[in-house]
Amino acid sequence: MFTRRLTPPKTLYTFSLHRQLLVRNFRSIHNAHQLFDKSTKPTLISIHHSMLNYIHQNHKTEALKLFKNQLQLGISEIDEVVIALALKGCRENINLGTQIHSLAITSGFISYQTVPNSLMSMYCKTGNFNEALCVFDSLKFPDRVSYNTLLSGFENDKEALSFAHWMHNIGFVFDAVSYTTALSHCTNEEEFRLGMQFHSLVLKFGLENDVFVGNALVTMYSKWGNIVEAERVFLEMPRKDLVSWNALLSGYAQEGNYSKEATFGFREMMREGVGPDHVSFTSALSACGQERCLELAKQTHGLVIKMAYGTHVSVCNVLISLYYKCDENGDANKVFRSMNERNVVSWTTMLSMSDEKAVSIFKGMRRDGVYPNHVTFVGLIHSVTVKSSLREGKMVHGFCLKTNFLSELNVANSFVTMYAKFDLMEDVLKVFEELDQRDLISWNALISAYAQNGMSLEALQTFLSASMELPPNEYTFGSVLSAIASSECISLKHGQRCHACLIKRGFNSNPIVSGALLDMYAKRGSISESRGVFNEVADRSQVSWTAIISAHSRHGDYESVMTLFKEMKEKDVSPDSITFLSILTACGRKGMVDMGVDIFNSMIKDYSIEPSSEHYSCMVDMFGRAGRLKEAEFFLAQIPGGPGLSVLQSLLGACRIYGNVDMATRVANTLIALEPEESGSYVLMSNLFAEKGQWEKVANIRKGMRDKGVKKEIGFSWVDVGSIDYSLNLHGFSSDDKSHPRTEEIYRMAEWIGSELKHLEHEDEESDSVTLACII
Repeated sequence: MFTRRLTPPKTLYTFSLHRQLLVRNFRSIHNAHQLFDKSTKPTLISIHHSMLNYIHQNHKTEALKLFKNQLQLGISEIDEVVIALALKGCRENINLGTQIHSLAITSGFISYQTVPNSLMSMYCKTGNFNEALCVFDSLKFPDRVSYNTLLSGFENDKEALSFAHWMHNIGFVFDAVSYTTALSHCTNEEEFRLGMQFHSLVLKFGLENDVFVGNALVTMYSKWGNIVEAERVFLEMPRKDLVSWNALLSGYAQEGNYSKEATFGFREMMREGVGPDHVSFTSALSACGQERCLELAKQTHGLVIKMAYGTHVSVCNVLISLYYKCDENGDANKVFRSMNERNVVSWTTMLSMSDEKAVSIFKGMRRDGVYPNHVTFVGLIHSVTVKSSLREGKMVHGFCLKTNFLSELNVANSFVTMYAKFDLMEDVLKVFEELDQRDLISWNALISAYAQNGMSLEALQTFLSASMELPPNEYTFGSVLSAIASSECISLKHGQRCHACLIKRGFNSNPIVSGALLDMYAKRGSISESRGVFNEVADRSQVSWTAIISAHSRHGDYESVMTLFKEMKEKDVSPDSITFLSILTACGRKGMVDMGVDIFNSMIKDYSIEPSSEHYSCMVDMFGRAGRLKEAEFFLAQIPGGPGLSVLQSLLGACRIYGNVDMATRVANTLIALEPEESGSYVLMSNLFAEKGQWEKVANIRKGMRDKGVKKEIGFSWVDVGSIDYSLNLHGFSSDDKSHPRTEEIYRMAEWIGSELKHLEHEDEESDSVTLACII
């Protein structure tokens, strides 16, 4: 006998089977009373009828009242069918159910098979599976209903299938209900394979024509994305009901790549004369949202209203999401306002639609008496992060602490990301360290937080720690490569080691990783390795093209940038704003001003890309380098939100090169007002006045620096001097630095390199002289 104790589960018992059982028992009792006790026949039969009707109409309280009335008349006025029906009415009243259980034992009705079966069903329905198991263990000769009822009560899939396997081993012959219940528990990959074996048994014993079994098979295959097999089972079903259609439509909608099939299937269902319900509409509308097919969605919405599902919660939730995806926020708001009842999904969907109103929507949700879930808080934290509202973020954090939502891993991970955005690494670490368990998303969030805040060394060390606990994914590699790319003090060998690791794990063809690799090698000065990564990418996306163009642009290779840009357009890959930023940068460094202006105009006219402050800054730098300072100043005034430090410094440098003192003074004053402690502006102006011989102004600038405590920043360079196994850092040094223990060797090498460069330069000059003489 199967006697394992298990945790209380929810039941999956089939209502129709129990109904058939009760009707069959009712007929047997009816015949027995005709033969042996005609005086009680009318009373019991009428009670059976009345209780059954009440239960079918979901008036369980009325059915229980009849039972109590009969019981008050005496134990002789009830039979096992009345007990079974009363237990059926106790699905929401476990206390009364246990009392009837005691009555069944003391009165002897427990010996009738119908009563323990009904008891097991009642305990399973009320989440008291251990009690159901005790009843099952007490049966000397459990029948088919007993086994199926207990099987339906398991909550844990593995234990349910273990019980089904035991049933099969002891010779139990499965029926349609057994297979339907067992198939519903095949939820993961290992259990899915067992589900396929069940399918084989269904075919072997000729149950494939049963509509319930067919529905369970379609659902199982759809759940695992095996749409082809789900379709095959569906098409081979001789009879299809609404559940059959809904199972297939849900599979189409959930898979994502079958949205067209879902909308076509919905129309075909309507042609077959099968009336849709809320599940059908939910699948059809989800498919419309995936396709961004607004016209068809509105037609379906009209049908929803016509068939009286216009206020159904799940349908309205999908409608809100659909209109949001199609940028029809007004229609989404109308649907939301029209709802008679709103659940947490309704409010969470609305909250995700507006970052500005997210907090006020959350407050409205609380006033409406709807309790948030972890998805709500993830959306709320995201909105607060986008708005850069630290005060609201801390309020949400406090609320999550108070309500214990911080124990939800995805909520805690969201706070790590939020505090990283606010540059509060102490809070990031506090949240991370308080996690009871950490998944890969937690580690990725911390690595990304370090990378965003310029703590590249910490990001690399965290990556090494995370890799010892969990296998990294594409986002892990993307974050750590970004950190290595941004750091001048981490050896490139670590980037190469990451490259080898991701190749080993099969991420070298991933677009996120490829883009990060390209960027890392380009920023660290290895353009050849960047090109090698690009050449290995089979399906080059916009990200890949932009990354390699940016790499060449960063190295001032104008010709390669323009060649790649031409190839990109020939491959019908549309450039984005970052692509144009790289091209404009290359044009500026090469001095191709007219080409840069054409590119800038094409970006606006041909690609409908609105110039950002970075694009205007590129134009300022381009005109400044070419000495066209008035045009540079004109573009400076066009920068949205005002010019930043880098573009002002660039223009100030151009003013110094071309000797425009008046413009330089204006730009310098703006710079000093923005960053009074930044030494670069003072130094540039001092050098400009010195070149003009205005020594009094030079003295005033230096005096101003001393008075404000501004010190000239020392320029640093880095060199890789050791093995990757001994240090993460490169050695940083400044002019005349003698802190390294191998200083003498370093200086000798520097002198040798300098002499070699002079020798090569001398050879080039001689070669040019010979060429010129030949021409003359």
